[in-house]
Amino acid sequence: MIQAKLSKRFAGFSLDVEFESSAGITVLFGPDGAGKTLVLDAIAGFAQPDAGRILLDDVILFDAAARVNIPPQRRNCSYLFRNHSLFPHLTLRENLMFAAVRRPRLERHRRVNEILERFELTGVSGERAHQISASQRLRGSLARVIIGGPRLLLLDQPWSGLDATLRRELHSLLRQIHTEFKIAMLLATGDLEECFELADEMLLLREGRLLQAGEPRKILDQPASLDAARMLGIPNLLEAEVIALDPGRNSSRLRWQDQELSGTYFPGRMLGDRVWLCMRAEELRVSVHNGSKPGINQVRAKLLRVSEKPQSLRLEFSGGIFAEVAPETLASRASEKEWLIEFPPQALRIL
Repeated sequence: MIQAKLSKRFAGFSLDVEFESSAGITVLFGPDGAGKTLVLDAIAGFAQPDAGRILLDDVILFDAAARVNIPPQRRNCSYLFRNHSLFPHLTLRENLMFAAVRRPRLERHRRVNEILERFELTGVSGERAHQISASQRLRGSLARVIIGGPRLLLLDQPWSGLDATLRRELHSLLRQIHTEFKIAMLLATGDLEECFELADEMLLLREGRLLQAGEPRKILDQPASLDAARMLGIPNLLEAEVIALDPGRNSSRLRWQDQELSGTYFPGRMLGDRVWLCMRAEELRVSVHNGSKPGINQVRAKLLRVSEKPQSLRLEFSGGIFAEVAPETLASRASEKEWLIEFPPQALRIL
């Protein structure tokens, strides 16, 4: 388990975060400049916080108040940087021998052979980095960072520059490492899909502050703030007013523009509260308007544009509303301009 409370200030930037992460794959998610790499560097011992405390499995790595600062080589953390490169002047076996130098000689040779076999690299162990494939270099880099048996693996956007095939292989390898070697991981990325592909737990970081922490699905289902929702790429963020609350019937009503929408009961809110409606694009239902009067939670809107995603279509409507549908849903109706958009009550969340 990693427990960290970090404070670090530079000219124009300050980092103030506190989090706790159990064994598993924890993903630090945020845009460039959020402080992700600084968090990893502080845990690795490459950057010293101004204040705070870092514990790994109840072992103190850093404590500003107690003036404890364990050097990087004694923290038992491995770090895979963005370029995850092997030493070019050494063979693959020599790279692994170098990383396992702290082990006794006989154990070191046994461990290197074992890891080479586990990562299917025995046949190229005598080759240098430029002589092996990109896939083999990737597996060799991961083998090198785990061969010493670290308690924590830190990864700073290791798929930077990788094509889709190598990314999938990296994802598979990281899951394999976690399962087989029981190594906890703290991984930094700005790619939301990577979070849902790998994370057991997700930490949303923005401008040096932790906005939210938890399981990825729970965070997506209920963002803690407007900033968190925007970071998650939720497009439907609409200002509304609470006009009715009925806890007995588990219902609420909201006014958005000149429309009334029904939702579930929103505890802790009062009549007249101004809130932000938060809805994921794939939760909305759309249909071509046939001229009939809109039903409950249905609004009329004009289709402005259609954009393609890998497995769906993103529809943008007037009023700043977005929906996501399967390609066959649109079919030959893309030329239709007047549509009905339905907001399912259970899809209405407020911030």
